[in-house]
Amino acid sequence: MSGGTGEDISEGTGERGAGMADDGDMELYDLRVVVDRIEGRSVCGMEVGDCFTLERSAHLRLPDGEHFCVYALASVLPFLAAKQRDLAQGDWLAQDSHFSCPDPEERLVMRVERTRRRRMNSADLT
Repeated sequence: MSGGTGEDISEGTGERGAGMADDGDMELYDLRVVVDRIEGRSVCGMEVGDCFTLERSAHLRLPDGEHFCVYALASVLPFLAAKQRDLAQGDWLAQDSHFSCPDPEERLVMRVERTRRRRMNSADLT
């Protein structure tokens, strides 16, 4: 597909689904960032299981009516572009999926999950 929507590519094999056009020059993962645990007190009102998704390279989505702490978001945001890409097997970021909010009272830990792999056109994104 063109227009930056991407096409679904199965997570395990990297192969495109049946009947999909062979366009696009790159593959990216959609991500889900989930509050995995809170080891202190919840200062910002978040709970275990709260989440947001990052789809189609740059579309950040929250479930209807939910919020996500801007400070927690700021702490994980620099790593998301890398987590959207295939990384070398020895890269620490390929092995680690947990990130912490900077609030020392809260000690909120988020988990980044890859949910879907897409073939996309880089020209549609820049």
